Amino acid sequence: MTERHVVQRPDGSWITVAPHADRASAVHSTQADAIDRAKEIVHNAGGGEVRIHGRGGSIRDSVTVSPGNDPCPPKDKR
Repeated sequence: MTERHVVQRPDGSWITVAPHADRASAVHSTQADAIDRAKEIVHNAGGGEVRIHGRGGSIRDSVTVSPGNDPCPPKDKR
């Protein structure tokens, strides 16, 4: 399973980075652009998780990108 984190840098830009990586996969001026790129990277790698960090650095949201395996799938199947 592939995983990417979206984190804000001290200069205010947003990066897409793999866990334990030394370099960013992508750098963007907005969080929304970084999230979109992270989803694209994870989708192209076969699915997985995108962890979205807030301005303070803590994880505020997590998105499962298909065909990933969601550990807590929704109960309703609408």
